[in-house]
Amino acid sequence: MVERRVVSASTPTAVVADSTSGLPAELLGELDVRIVSLYVGLEGEQERETEITDLDEFYERLRASGETVTTSQPSVGDFVSAYEPLLAEGRDVVSVHISAGISGTHQSALQAREQLIKEEKGGERIHVCDSRTAAGGTGMVLLTAARAAHRGLSAEEVSAIAEKAASEVRIWFSLDTLEYLRRGGRIGAAGAWLGATLKIKPVLTFREEVEPVERVRTRAKSVERLISYAKQRHEDGNDAWVVQHIQDPAAAERMVEACTPIFGGPPAYVSEVGPVLGAHAGPGMIGVGAMTLETLGPE
Repeated sequence: MVERRVVSASTPTAVVADSTSGLPAELLGELDVRIVSLYVGLEGEQERETEITDLDEFYERLRASGETVTTSQPSVGDFVSAYEPLLAEGRDVVSVHISAGISGTHQSALQAREQLIKEEKGGERIHVCDSRTAAGGTGMVLLTAARAAHRGLSAEEVSAIAEKAASEVRIWFSLDTLEYLRRGGRIGAAGAWLGATLKIKPVLTFREEVEPVERVRTRAKSVERLISYAKQRHEDGNDAWVVQHIQDPAAAERMVEACTPIFGGPPAYVSEVGPVLGAHAGPGMIGVGAMTLETLGPE
């Protein structure tokens, strides 16, 4: 295992993110990323995503519930509370978030920036980045920004490289069912598939919103399609990659085994998607994403 170096709080650029990327906790800690949580409402109870620590229990509740799960972005005040102490320390901020096309999180961050500008508390030193994707895609943009900050780059430089990562990264994922997307109302263009049947294994992507790629009939076929996509990404010059899943670590392990020879090395990370996105994707999701290692940067 490669030894990772803990980042000093003295780095000039602080990185802030929302809670949806699925970047593992050890990386968040080592790279000193500050997290602002989204919210999940299930069976009348609203919780911060970061406070839901037992994912098995959460997804069991999700399976058993017939109710619509609600998710909501952080408030402006949540972002102000994260930004203000960092600015007071004299640090600049790069704030990386889930696509503005599927969440109001990016807008809340921008409003917090404007508030801190008006209050003359240094809000102009905040750079807000729309990852234009979600889950592992956002995670890779965030990891790019955090590594750049770790290297001592300025906020302007970190922001620019995060924007480059957002333009490069792509993630495809397969769902066990469209039911959870339908239930949560976040199905996007894939809604056209609902008229046929929910009994398909859809392959989808995030680009501004959830977009359909292909319908297949079996889990095995959907995994084959994801592996084929990984080969395509590598052939296009992308050699940094990530695997994510929901309640299916065995499928994630198989994906890692299949894709490691393709990319010539291990993934940047493997993780389970958290409750906010998991409430809409549902148990059984498996995904793979990739970008260039040159942009992602060294550990």
